[in-house]
Amino acid sequence: MKKDITAKLNMYRQSPRKVRLVAGAVRGKAVSDALLVLDFLNKRASDPVKKLMNSAIANAKSLGVDAGNLFVKKITVDEGAILYRRRFRARGRTMPIRKRTSRISLILAEREQGTPNP
Repeated sequence: MKKDITAKLNMYRQSPRKVRLVAGAVRGKAVSDALLVLDFLNKRASDPVKKLMNSAIANAKSLGVDAGNLFVKKITVDEGAILYRRRFRARGRTMPIRKRTSRISLILAEREQGTPNP
């Protein structure tokens, strides 16, 4: 029986545009390959994504799924809440500073027995 294993990270304080670069690097890969890619990827978002993937692996083990047979079925990075701050400018004006956050959703699935790893 195939099960989808999910894990989510909300309010991660980095812009979604930067996190999507990391998500694209691991999309569709086997979990062992994805963790290896995240170890050597030179991006700040690689550590939280790796932590999220380890959380999803722990969820899979609690459901009784073999972790060696999992792959990244879907990983999405959406916009979270935007924190607004102000920067003072000339002539008594202020300009907004938008501190963006991300919501990362990860879905792992079991690979079928006859399917090779990409």
